[in-house]
Amino acid sequence: MDPILRCERRGAVALVTLDRPKSLNALDRALLEALGEVVAEVATGDARALVVTGEGRAFAAGADIAQMRELSPVEGEAFSRLGHDVTASLEALPIPTVAAVNGFALGGGCEVALACDWIYASTRARFGQPEVNLGLVPGFGGTTRLTRRVGLAWAKELVLTGEPIGAEEAQRIGLVNRVFEPDALLDAALAVGESVAARGPLAVAAAKRVMQQGQDADIRTAHALEQQAFGLAFATEDRGEGMDAFLAKRDPVFQGR
Repeated sequence: MDPILRCERRGAVALVTLDRPKSLNALDRALLEALGEVVAEVATGDARALVVTGEGRAFAAGADIAQMRELSPVEGEAFSRLGHDVTASLEALPIPTVAAVNGFALGGGCEVALACDWIYASTRARFGQPEVNLGLVPGFGGTTRLTRRVGLAWAKELVLTGEPIGAEEAQRIGLVNRVFEPDALLDAALAVGESVAARGPLAVAAAKRVMQQGQDADIRTAHALEQQAFGLAFATEDRGEGMDAFLAKRDPVFQGR
């Protein structure tokens, strides 16, 4: 049986590739479960960054409509819950995650990309939440993560019209961080992963955690979370190594301790 997902190491970066190109990497239950298993493996491994991309012409062109067509309401809710569990586990990884969107990222595909810390896109990329065209609503977190990424008005336009947008417009509204020519996309995503991997891993994880928790908190609570994380960093060996390296004008060698 051909693999539906590949996971490989590129230096300190884990690279996950959705691999159902004939179906434009449509997210059926098997692919979602496989992605969840890989995310769990990455969470317990020693990779310091993760890049997620798709094989062929798509990142992921949404959930598998043929599979969804036969679902009952109870089964539909369970399928949505599976998508939420997988995207939540991806979002909760302590390492930085980058979606390298090479083509279509529609529906569930856009939602998987939104669960990553940021998105790099090919000039060929297309983003959208077209579920209303099927008589559905986004089911893997699109109504919430998209709103937080681009603001309520843009999220409403994308979700309620169901119309896709290109990479340049996605960058303009803040959905995408950077846009690259197709041949340069993956190298750029891996390079930024390696760049972050060279930083103090405990500090990176703490900063990511504080930002994610702080966005749901009032400003005083968010500041308190930052102060606590800042103080705890002084208990790590990495903090000493980073400061010693700076004063000695050398590159630090962080051990994650």
